[in-house]
Amino acid sequence: MLKVFYPAFAITAVVVAGAYYLQGAATAGIVLVLAVLEVSLSFDNAVVNATILQRMNEQWQKIFLTVGILIAVVGMRFVFPIAIVAVTSKLNPSKVIDMALNTPDDYAAALTAAHPAIAAFGGVFLLMIALDFFLEDREHQWLGAVERLFAKLGGVDSLSIAVALTSIVICSSLVDSEIASTVLLSGALGLITYLVVNGLAGFFEVEADPDDEETAGISGPSSAASGAIVTTAKASFFLFLYLEVVDASFSFDGAISAFAVSNQIFVIAAGLGIGALYIRSLTVYLVRQGTLSEYRYLEHGAHYAIATLAVLMLTSLVSEIPEVVTGLTGVTLILASYLSSVSANRKEQLA
Repeated sequence: MLKVFYPAFAITAVVVAGAYYLQGAATAGIVLVLAVLEVSLSFDNAVVNATILQRMNEQWQKIFLTVGILIAVVGMRFVFPIAIVAVTSKLNPSKVIDMALNTPDDYAAALTAAHPAIAAFGGVFLLMIALDFFLEDREHQWLGAVERLFAKLGGVDSLSIAVALTSIVICSSLVDSEIASTVLLSGALGLITYLVVNGLAGFFEVEADPDDEETAGISGPSSAASGAIVTTAKASFFLFLYLEVVDASFSFDGAISAFAVSNQIFVIAAGLGIGALYIRSLTVYLVRQGTLSEYRYLEHGAHYAIATLAVLMLTSLVSEIPEVVTGLTGVTLILASYLSSVSANRKEQLA
C-alpha cells in the first residue's frame, strides 16, 4: 500500500507546503479541503477505473499512473475547463485564461454557464457505461431481480444506444429553447465518444490461444483473471483513452462546485489534482490486490453509483441537484456493495 500511495503522500506534502509558503495557512487548508472533496465525490470512479485498468497490460497500467496523472491534473482540472469556457462562450482561449487569472468570478460564471453542455456529455457517457454493464448477463448478481431483468433486456440489439438517444431527446425538449441545441449536440457527442473509444478497445482485445503466435506472448491482468481474453497494446491504448474520458466525466461537476470553496484557478487545480492522484493510486491498489474479484458486488455497486450519477447529471439540466447528494449517493452504494460482498464471502466460508 505504501509503495502505491507514497507518490500521492509526497506530492500532497510538497503542494500543501508550497501553498502555505506562497499564500499562507488559509490557502493550504483550502487545497486540502478541495482534495478531500474530490476524493469523496470520485470514490466510485476508482472502482470503475479498476475494472477497466485490470484489462490493460502492465506497461499501460504504469502509464495510467504516470502520464495519466499529468493529464488528470493539468489537462482535466486546468486546461479542459478553460477549453470548455472558450468553446461555449466563443472566446479566444487567451482571453479565457486572462479571465480565470484576473476576474475569477467572471470565469466561474462562464464555467457555470457551460454546465448544460458538460452535464449532457458526461451524463450520456456515464449512462452508456452503466447500461452496457447491467445489460450483460453476469456470474454474480447483487440486486438479483433488477439485474436479471436487465440481463434479459440485454438480448435486445442496441438497447443501450436507444435508451441514451431517448434520454438526449427528452432532456433537450425539457430545457429552455436557448440551450436545447447545445444539450442535443453535447449528448450526441457523449454517445459517439463512448461508442468509438470503447468499441476500438474491445476490437483490439483478442481471444487467448497459447498455440497462436500472435497471442502467446501477450499478457495482462485480464488474461490472468479470466483465462479467455488478453489485452493487446492497441487495446490498452484505447482503454487508456476511455479511462481519461471516464475521469473527465466524473470531474466535470467537481471543477464547477470547487468555485464554492475558492475562486483561484491554480488553488482549485492543486486541490482537485491531489484528489485525483489519490483516486488513481487507489485504482492501481484495487487492481494489484485483486479487490474486485475478492469482493464480488463491489463492481456492481460502482455501476449503480455511475447510473445514479448519470441520471442526476441529466436531471440537473432542468433542476438543481446539490453536490452533496451526488457524493453521498455514490459512497453509500459502494459501501453497501462492499458489506454485501463481505457477507456473501462469510456465508461461503461457513457452508
